[in-house]
Amino acid sequence: MQPLLLLLAFLLPPRAEAGEIIGGHEAKPHSRPYMALVQFLVKERRKMCGGALVGEDFVLTAAHCLGSSISVTLGAHNIQKQERTQQVIPVRRAIPHPDYDPNNISNDIMLLEGDSGGPLMCKNVIQGIVSYGRSDGSPPRAYTKVSSFLPWIKKTMKSL
Repeated sequence: MQPLLLLLAFLLPPRAEAGEIIGGHEAKPHSRPYMALVQFLVKERRKMCGGALVGEDFVLTAAHCLGSSISVTLGAHNIQKQERTQQVIPVRRAIPHPDYDPNNISNDIMLLEGDSGGPLMCKNVIQGIVSYGRSDGSPPRAYTKVSSFLPWIKKTMKSL
């Protein structure tokens, strides 16, 4: 059940606000500590994406979520409220897949290195992240299959 809920978290199309999951239901507060909110600027406008903590200092998200002033929020249940459990961590380095192509949105995957994310580990396996979808909230048309990128993820994390 948990991998399905994690997958649901990535069902937001790239241009949707990250404040809700369409057709989903509210999770038990703080039951998904690996979920992350990625915030960044594009042309001085704040944008948001989802992400998942995949290591002590790494968040996995989509490469189209690249911008300036990237930060990761962990420990949030409701991003509309300031909660004492929230941690906002500036991103030290954004590492989009070297073959990411914004024109056709291929290889739409990126690692963020969250400065000191703390020793929060997850036993769940990430199956995919949204690559692109419809702006009307209907299910995405394409996913990036994370398991296909495991060699790149491990190599990149190891080299940093």
